[in-house]
Amino acid sequence: MHYELAGMDLADVRFAVSPMNELVLSLRAWRDPGRYPMHLPWLRRVEEARPSLDDEMLLALTNESLWTPDYLTPRPGSPLTRIDDELAAVAAVDDATVAHDLAVVHPRGLPAALQGPVSRVRRRVDAALTAYWDACLAPVWPRMRAVLQADVVYRSTVVSARGAGAMFADLAPRVSFADGVVSVQLTSLAAARRRSTTGAGLTLVPTLFTRGASCPIDPEEPPAIMYGARGTGTLWQAQEHVAADALVAVLGRARAGLLTALERPASSTELARRLDVTTSAVNQHLRVLRDAGLLTSARSGRSVLYLRSEVGDALVGPAR
Repeated sequence: MHYELAGMDLADVRFAVSPMNELVLSLRAWRDPGRYPMHLPWLRRVEEARPSLDDEMLLALTNESLWTPDYLTPRPGSPLTRIDDELAAVAAVDDATVAHDLAVVHPRGLPAALQGPVSRVRRRVDAALTAYWDACLAPVWPRMRAVLQADVVYRSTVVSARGAGAMFADLAPRVSFADGVVSVQLTSLAAARRRSTTGAGLTLVPTLFTRGASCPIDPEEPPAIMYGARGTGTLWQAQEHVAADALVAVLGRARAGLLTALERPASSTELARRLDVTTSAVNQHLRVLRDAGLLTSARSGRSVLYLRSEVGDALVGPAR
Protein backbone atom coordinates (compact mmCIF):
# COMPACT_ATOMS: atom_id res chain seq x y z
CA MET A 1 0.00 0.00 0.00
CA HIS A 2 1.28 3.45 -0.89
CA TYR A 3 -0.09 6.61 0.71
CA GLU A 4 0.84 9.91 -0.92
CA LEU A 5 1.03 12.61 1.73
CA ALA A 6 -0.72 15.69 0.43
CA GLY A 7 2.00 18.27 -0.15
CA MET A 8 4.17 16.67 2.54
CA ASP A 9 1.79 18.31 5.06
CA LEU A 10 2.35 16.59 8.40
CA ALA A 11 -0.90 18.10 9.64
CA ASP A 12 -2.52 15.31 7.60
CA VAL A 13 -0.79 12.71 9.79
CA ARG A 14 -2.36 12.01 13.17
CA PHE A 15 -2.05 9.37 15.88
CA ALA A 16 -4.99 7.67 17.53
CA VAL A 17 -5.63 4.89 20.05
CA SER A 18 -8.58 2.56 19.57
CA PRO A 19 -9.99 0.18 22.19
CA MET A 20 -12.16 -1.37 19.44
CA ASN A 21 -9.05 -1.99 17.38
CA GLU A 22 -7.42 -3.83 20.29
CA LEU A 23 -10.62 -5.76 21.00
CA VAL A 24 -10.87 -7.09 17.45
CA LEU A 25 -7.16 -7.60 16.76
CA SER A 26 -6.77 -9.48 20.05
CA LEU A 27 -8.84 -12.20 18.40
CA ARG A 28 -5.66 -13.04 16.49
CA ALA A 29 -4.08 -14.19 19.74
CA TRP A 30 -7.39 -15.77 20.80
CA ARG A 31 -7.35 -17.84 17.60
CA ASP A 32 -3.62 -18.63 17.38
CA PRO A 33 -1.85 -18.12 20.74
CA GLY A 34 1.41 -19.59 19.47
CA ARG A 35 1.93 -16.63 17.15
CA TYR A 36 1.61 -14.16 20.04
CA PRO A 37 3.64 -15.71 22.87
CA MET A 38 4.07 -12.41 24.72
CA HIS A 39 0.32 -12.40 25.38
CA LEU A 40 0.23 -15.89 26.90
CA PRO A 41 0.03 -14.54 30.49
CA TRP A 42 -3.12 -12.63 29.54
CA LEU A 43 -4.60 -15.58 27.64
CA ARG A 44 -4.07 -17.84 30.65
CA ARG A 45 -5.73 -15.24 32.86
CA VAL A 46 -8.87 -15.06 30.70
CA GLU A 47 -9.08 -18.78 29.91
CA GLU A 48 -11.72 -19.37 32.58
CA ALA A 49 -14.01 -16.84 30.90
CA ARG A 50 -13.90 -18.58 27.53
CA PRO A 51 -16.70 -21.14 28.12
CA SER A 52 -19.14 -18.32 28.91
CA LEU A 53 -18.37 -16.43 25.68
CA ASP A 54 -19.58 -16.97 22.10
CA ASP A 55 -16.34 -18.66 21.11
CA GLU A 56 -17.70 -19.86 17.77
CA MET A 57 -18.49 -16.31 16.68
CA LEU A 58 -15.26 -14.83 18.03
CA LEU A 59 -13.19 -17.36 16.06
CA ALA A 60 -15.28 -16.70 12.94
CA LEU A 61 -14.24 -13.03 12.95
CA THR A 62 -10.73 -13.97 11.77
CA ASN A 63 -9.40 -16.30 9.10
CA GLU A 64 -6.28 -18.44 8.74
CA SER A 65 -4.30 -15.36 7.67
CA LEU A 66 -5.64 -13.55 10.77
CA TRP A 67 -7.49 -10.92 8.74
CA THR A 68 -10.41 -9.20 10.47
CA PRO A 69 -13.42 -7.37 8.94
CA ASP A 70 -12.65 -3.73 8.21
CA TYR A 71 -15.99 -2.50 9.56
CA LEU A 72 -15.03 -3.76 13.02
CA THR A 73 -11.93 -1.55 13.16
CA PRO A 74 -13.22 1.95 12.33
CA ARG A 75 -10.55 4.62 12.08
CA PRO A 76 -10.29 6.23 15.54
CA GLY A 77 -10.34 9.99 15.83
CA SER A 78 -8.01 10.64 18.76
CA PRO A 79 -5.74 9.01 21.37
CA LEU A 80 -8.70 9.11 23.79
CA THR A 81 -11.32 7.16 21.85
CA ARG A 82 -13.91 5.40 24.05
CA ILE A 83 -15.07 1.82 23.51
CA ASP A 84 -18.75 2.80 23.85
CA ASP A 85 -18.43 5.33 21.02
CA GLU A 86 -16.71 2.82 18.77
CA LEU A 87 -19.26 0.07 19.48
CA ALA A 88 -22.00 2.56 18.57
CA ALA A 89 -20.18 3.41 15.32
CA VAL A 90 -19.91 -0.28 14.44
CA ALA A 91 -23.59 -0.83 15.19
CA ALA A 92 -24.44 1.98 12.74
CA VAL A 93 -22.64 0.42 9.75
CA ASP A 94 -25.07 -0.57 7.01
CA ASP A 95 -25.84 -4.24 6.33
CA ALA A 96 -24.33 -4.17 2.83
CA THR A 97 -20.94 -3.09 4.18
CA VAL A 98 -21.07 -5.71 6.90
CA ALA A 99 -21.87 -8.47 4.40
CA HIS A 100 -19.11 -7.29 2.05
CA ASP A 101 -16.43 -7.11 4.76
CA LEU A 102 -17.28 -10.55 6.14
CA ALA A 103 -17.11 -12.01 2.62
CA VAL A 104 -13.68 -10.44 2.04
CA VAL A 105 -12.32 -12.15 5.15
CA HIS A 106 -13.90 -15.48 4.13
CA PRO A 107 -13.80 -15.55 0.30
CA ARG A 108 -14.30 -19.33 0.14
CA GLY A 109 -17.48 -19.27 2.17
CA LEU A 110 -18.73 -17.94 5.48
CA PRO A 111 -18.33 -20.05 8.64
CA ALA A 112 -21.59 -21.31 10.14
CA ALA A 113 -21.65 -18.55 12.77
CA LEU A 114 -21.73 -15.87 10.04
CA GLN A 115 -24.41 -17.46 7.86
CA GLY A 116 -28.00 -16.27 7.76
CA PRO A 117 -29.67 -12.84 7.60
CA VAL A 118 -27.11 -10.07 8.01
CA SER A 119 -29.20 -8.26 10.61
CA ARG A 120 -29.26 -11.35 12.82
CA VAL A 121 -25.57 -12.09 12.29
CA ARG A 122 -24.49 -8.58 13.22
CA ARG A 123 -26.56 -8.62 16.41
CA ARG A 124 -24.75 -11.80 17.40
CA VAL A 125 -21.39 -10.23 16.48
CA ASP A 126 -22.13 -7.14 18.59
CA ALA A 127 -23.23 -9.24 21.56
CA ALA A 128 -20.19 -11.54 21.30
CA LEU A 129 -17.73 -8.64 21.16
CA THR A 130 -19.39 -6.72 23.99
CA ALA A 131 -19.27 -9.77 26.27
CA TYR A 132 -15.67 -10.42 25.25
CA TRP A 133 -14.69 -6.83 26.07
CA ASP A 134 -16.39 -6.91 29.47
CA ALA A 135 -14.82 -10.22 30.50
CA CYS A 136 -11.36 -10.09 28.99
CA LEU A 137 -10.23 -6.58 28.03
CA ALA A 138 -12.03 -4.07 30.23
CA PRO A 139 -10.21 -5.21 33.42
CA VAL A 140 -6.78 -4.69 31.79
CA TRP A 141 -7.57 -1.82 29.41
CA PRO A 142 -5.97 0.89 31.63
CA ARG A 143 -2.67 -0.97 31.45
CA MET A 144 -2.99 -1.56 27.70
CA ARG A 145 -3.95 2.06 27.09
CA ALA A 146 -0.91 3.29 29.05
CA VAL A 147 1.45 1.41 26.71
CA LEU A 148 -0.37 2.66 23.60
CA GLN A 149 -0.41 6.28 24.76
CA ALA A 150 3.26 6.08 25.69
CA ASP A 151 3.99 4.97 22.13
CA VAL A 152 2.08 7.96 20.73
CA VAL A 153 4.07 10.37 22.91
CA TYR A 154 7.33 8.75 21.82
CA ARG A 155 6.49 8.93 18.09
CA SER A 156 5.43 12.56 18.43
CA THR A 157 8.75 13.34 20.09
CA VAL A 158 10.64 11.68 17.23
CA VAL A 159 8.75 13.79 14.68
CA SER A 160 9.61 16.97 16.59
CA ALA A 161 13.27 16.10 17.06
CA ARG A 162 14.19 14.22 13.88
CA GLY A 163 11.37 14.66 11.39
CA ALA A 164 8.69 12.50 9.79
CA GLY A 165 11.17 10.37 7.86
CA ALA A 166 12.82 9.16 11.05
CA MET A 167 9.44 8.45 12.64
CA PHE A 168 8.18 6.39 9.69
CA ALA A 169 11.50 4.53 9.42
CA ASP A 170 11.15 3.45 13.05
CA LEU A 171 7.45 2.56 12.82
CA ALA A 172 7.85 -1.02 11.53
CA PRO A 173 10.19 -2.94 9.19
CA ARG A 174 7.40 -3.04 6.57
CA VAL A 175 6.96 0.75 6.54
CA SER A 176 9.14 3.15 4.52
CA PHE A 177 8.96 6.81 3.57
CA ALA A 178 10.44 8.49 0.49
CA ASP A 179 9.51 11.48 -1.68
CA GLY A 180 6.35 12.15 0.28
CA VAL A 181 5.03 8.59 -0.07
CA VAL A 182 4.50 6.24 2.88
CA SER A 183 4.74 2.61 1.71
CA VAL A 184 3.59 -0.48 3.60
CA GLN A 185 4.64 -3.92 2.40
CA LEU A 186 1.57 -6.15 2.56
CA THR A 187 0.61 -9.65 1.44
CA SER A 188 -3.07 -8.77 0.99
CA LEU A 189 -4.90 -7.39 -2.05
CA ALA A 190 -4.02 -3.86 -0.95
CA ALA A 191 -0.28 -4.37 -1.52
CA ALA A 192 -0.01 -2.49 -4.84
CA ARG A 193 -2.62 0.19 -4.26
CA ARG A 194 -1.74 3.87 -4.29
CA ARG A 195 -3.84 6.56 -2.67
CA SER A 196 -3.55 10.23 -1.81
CA THR A 197 -4.31 11.34 1.74
CA THR A 198 -5.82 14.62 0.51
CA GLY A 199 -8.97 15.40 2.42
CA ALA A 200 -8.85 12.23 4.51
CA GLY A 201 -5.44 12.43 6.16
CA LEU A 202 -3.41 9.47 7.38
CA THR A 203 -4.06 7.98 10.82
CA LEU A 204 -1.36 5.97 12.60
CA VAL A 205 -2.77 3.52 15.12
CA PRO A 206 -0.47 1.64 17.53
CA THR A 207 -1.65 -1.82 18.49
CA LEU A 208 -0.52 -4.53 20.87
CA PHE A 209 -1.62 -7.32 18.55
CA THR A 210 0.48 -7.11 15.40
CA ARG A 211 4.00 -8.20 14.58
CA GLY A 212 4.41 -5.79 11.69
CA ALA A 213 2.10 -3.24 10.08
CA SER A 214 -1.21 -3.45 8.27
CA CYS A 215 -3.74 -1.30 6.40
CA PRO A 216 -7.46 -1.64 5.68
CA ILE A 217 -8.27 -4.31 3.11
CA ASP A 218 -11.01 -2.25 1.46
CA PRO A 219 -9.60 0.53 -0.79
CA GLU A 220 -12.57 2.75 0.17
CA GLU A 221 -11.60 2.78 3.84
CA PRO A 222 -9.88 5.98 5.12
CA PRO A 223 -6.05 5.84 5.01
CA ALA A 224 -4.65 4.22 8.15
CA ILE A 225 -1.65 2.20 9.25
CA MET A 226 -1.81 -0.08 12.27
CA TYR A 227 1.63 -0.85 13.67
CA GLY A 228 3.12 -2.62 16.68
CA ALA A 229 3.41 -0.42 19.77
CA ARG A 230 6.71 -0.08 21.61
CA GLY A 231 6.77 -1.72 25.01
CA THR A 232 4.32 -4.52 24.20
CA GLY A 233 6.78 -7.05 25.61
CA THR A 234 6.55 -5.44 29.07
CA LEU A 235 2.74 -5.33 29.09
CA TRP A 236 2.08 -8.36 31.29
CA GLN A 237 5.18 -8.13 33.47
CA ALA A 238 4.44 -7.68 37.15
CA GLN A 239 4.64 -4.03 38.18
CA GLU A 240 6.50 -3.46 41.39
CA HIS A 241 7.13 0.20 42.09
CA VAL A 242 8.82 0.01 45.47
CA ALA A 243 10.69 3.20 46.29
CA ALA A 244 14.01 2.90 48.10
CA ASP A 245 14.11 4.02 51.72
CA ALA A 246 16.53 6.87 50.95
CA LEU A 247 14.20 8.24 48.25
CA VAL A 248 11.23 8.00 50.63
CA ALA A 249 13.17 9.92 53.26
CA VAL A 250 13.77 12.78 50.81
CA LEU A 251 10.40 12.97 49.02
CA GLY A 252 7.91 11.17 51.21
CA ARG A 253 6.36 7.81 50.39
CA ALA A 254 3.65 9.03 48.00
CA ARG A 255 5.92 11.19 45.83
CA ALA A 256 8.72 8.65 45.89
CA GLY A 257 6.27 6.00 44.70
CA LEU A 258 5.05 8.20 41.86
CA LEU A 259 8.55 9.07 40.73
CA THR A 260 9.53 5.41 40.79
CA ALA A 261 6.44 4.44 38.78
CA LEU A 262 7.01 7.03 36.06
CA GLU A 263 9.73 5.20 34.15
CA ARG A 264 7.27 5.30 31.22
CA PRO A 265 4.60 7.92 30.43
CA ALA A 266 1.29 7.73 32.29
CA SER A 267 -1.65 10.01 33.02
CA SER A 268 -2.74 11.01 36.51
CA THR A 269 -5.86 8.84 36.14
CA GLU A 270 -3.78 5.80 35.23
CA LEU A 271 -1.36 6.45 38.12
CA ALA A 272 -4.23 6.81 40.57
CA ARG A 273 -5.65 3.48 39.43
CA ARG A 274 -2.31 1.70 39.59
CA LEU A 275 -1.35 3.11 43.00
CA ASP A 276 -4.86 2.96 44.50
CA VAL A 277 -5.08 6.64 45.50
CA THR A 278 -7.36 9.48 44.38
CA THR A 279 -6.69 11.34 41.14
CA SER A 280 -6.77 14.71 42.92
CA ALA A 281 -4.06 13.57 45.34
CA VAL A 282 -1.93 12.29 42.46
CA ASN A 283 -2.30 15.60 40.60
CA GLN A 284 -1.09 17.57 43.63
CA HIS A 285 2.01 15.41 43.97
CA LEU A 286 2.69 15.49 40.22
CA ARG A 287 2.62 19.29 40.16
CA VAL A 288 5.14 19.46 42.98
CA LEU A 289 7.45 16.93 41.28
CA ARG A 290 7.17 18.71 37.94
CA ASP A 291 7.85 22.14 39.48
CA ALA A 292 10.95 20.63 41.09
CA GLY A 293 12.19 19.52 37.68
CA LEU A 294 11.82 15.81 38.42
CA LEU A 295 9.06 15.20 35.85
CA THR A 296 8.22 16.30 32.34
CA SER A 297 4.71 16.39 30.89
CA ALA A 298 3.15 16.30 27.44
CA ARG A 299 -0.45 16.89 26.41
CA SER A 300 -2.16 14.24 24.30
CA GLY A 301 -5.65 15.51 23.44
CA ARG A 302 -7.38 16.22 26.73
CA SER A 303 -4.98 14.04 28.71
CA VAL A 304 -1.58 14.97 30.15
CA LEU A 305 1.07 12.25 30.28
CA TYR A 306 3.93 12.47 32.78
CA LEU A 307 7.43 11.01 32.59
CA ARG A 308 10.52 11.25 34.76
CA SER A 309 13.00 13.89 33.63
CA GLU A 310 16.72 13.21 33.40
CA VAL A 311 17.06 14.69 36.89
CA GLY A 312 14.32 12.36 38.11
CA ASP A 313 16.05 9.39 36.49
CA ALA A 314 19.29 10.33 38.20
CA LEU A 315 17.54 10.57 41.54
CA VAL A 316 15.73 7.25 41.23
CA GLY A 317 18.54 5.37 39.51
CA PRO A 318 21.14 5.28 42.29
CA ALA A 319 18.41 4.67 44.88
CA ARG A 320 17.06 1.69 42.98
